[in-house]
Amino acid sequence: MSLVPTHVLYEHAVGYTLFNVKEFEDIGSIIPEVDTAIGDRAKFNGIVKLASFEPFKNAENALVNCNSISEGIAPPDLITFLETNLPKKKKSVVLGVQEAKLAGSIIEGIPGLKMTFGGPVTEILRGIRVHFAHLAKDLPHHSLSKAQLSLGHSYSRGKVKFDVHRVDNMVIQSIALLDQLDKDINLFGMRLREWYAYHYPELIKLAPDQYKYAQLAACILDRNTLPENEEAQAKILEIVDGDEAKAAEIIEAARTSMGMDISEMDLINIERFASRIASLTQYRQQLHEYIKDRMASCAPSLSALIGEQVGARLISHAGSLTNLAKYPASTVQILGAEKALFRALKTRSATPKYGLLFHSSFIGRAASKNKGRISRFLANKCSIASRIDCFSDVPVPTFGEFLRDQVEERLKYFETGEAPKKNLEVMAEAKESAKVVQEKVLKKRKKAAKKARKLQEEEVLMGNGDETIEAEEPMEEEPPKKKKKKSEILEEEMEEVEIDENVSKKLKKKKKKSIEAE
Repeated sequence: MSLVPTHVLYEHAVGYTLFNVKEFEDIGSIIPEVDTAIGDRAKFNGIVKLASFEPFKNAENALVNCNSISEGIAPPDLITFLETNLPKKKKSVVLGVQEAKLAGSIIEGIPGLKMTFGGPVTEILRGIRVHFAHLAKDLPHHSLSKAQLSLGHSYSRGKVKFDVHRVDNMVIQSIALLDQLDKDINLFGMRLREWYAYHYPELIKLAPDQYKYAQLAACILDRNTLPENEEAQAKILEIVDGDEAKAAEIIEAARTSMGMDISEMDLINIERFASRIASLTQYRQQLHEYIKDRMASCAPSLSALIGEQVGARLISHAGSLTNLAKYPASTVQILGAEKALFRALKTRSATPKYGLLFHSSFIGRAASKNKGRISRFLANKCSIASRIDCFSDVPVPTFGEFLRDQVEERLKYFETGEAPKKNLEVMAEAKESAKVVQEKVLKKRKKAAKKARKLQEEEVLMGNGDETIEAEEPMEEEPPKKKKKKSEILEEEMEEVEIDENVSKKLKKKKKKSIEAE
């Protein structure tokens, strides 16, 4: 901008400040003079003078204003501050601000005001930022650094906030951990097979599954003692899911094995290693269930369409569900095959037909000539599902189920030639059925919110009750009387009856004596 600023607006954590700028004869001399004055405080005071200052009311007000200015929107507090403190004759006033968006917003609020940004304004604001503590020493505010720190924390906290029920960062981390666990478990399983094969080599063919092999290795240990150990035989039967023939085969193979004998120290280490592999495999299963739950809350349509693991890998590769929703279908199709794509472009050979989508069952079921077609169709449906999950208020798996049916119909069309339904008809049906599911989800959420409120109210009431009890003076209470048994009650009644009979006999005797005396 060619205009020379007469005033400069500076936004700080404590409030808004307006500075008067010294008049310059030549526009080209502003930037060099400001550059030389930035290092010298006295010189910079000759260029800029504090005109007015308005502090923020509280921390919340500061955060609201900070959020508005960061988005290029002039808040009402800023408009009123400028209207009250700028000269009434706006023709001679040129206000300098940091950003062009904020300048446009201020012009909308104060029509007729001349605005400038960039060039000399940036240099002047840089100098104000350096010397603000000295320029603002007489202003009524608390420590500048504390204000900046508190506003910075609250602003960052507001930006980092996310919805717990639709967070995709957890999916990204968990799928990366699942892939790493798969690699580690495979590597450790191979190491255990090599190690324990010195003692019992036949077990590798009898238990091809890694998890069962690790459990059997930790259970058997010394194969020479297995035929006599009944507890180990019962455990083996439990590990092989009650298959008595397989258990008998393992025991017989242990008796006639060609493996060498190893020491107890080696067996102890093998047991530790095998139990660790078994625990890692169990944790891997738990992690898979966790990914299922997170994908059901984060991207239900995408997981219903292509499965939880492939959907989670797509989100992880894209960086977030929002990024995946922004990608076109052509990008989703080759996501994960970037190296092959650029190699093909460099060598001018055939480009890849699919990337991460290859792990989907649909492409494996398609014929070789139709794999490219079905991958393109599947990528199209994946992009639709990810957008529905990302931008819908109540994400439900209904759309994903209908999209999956469309892919199934397209596979049939490639095989038999049967024409599939039109997309408009399918989406209309999906909308109708999704409404019912969304209503159920909303009802569940309302019930859960009511329960949470009731629990909070009860906790508050309990807390208030405890406080009142503590506030009152302690009263001496009588110890609680023990409840008597039926037999004790009957004995007491019988004793009372006997006492009454004795009293009546004594009274009769006294009457007889008095009559005789008369």
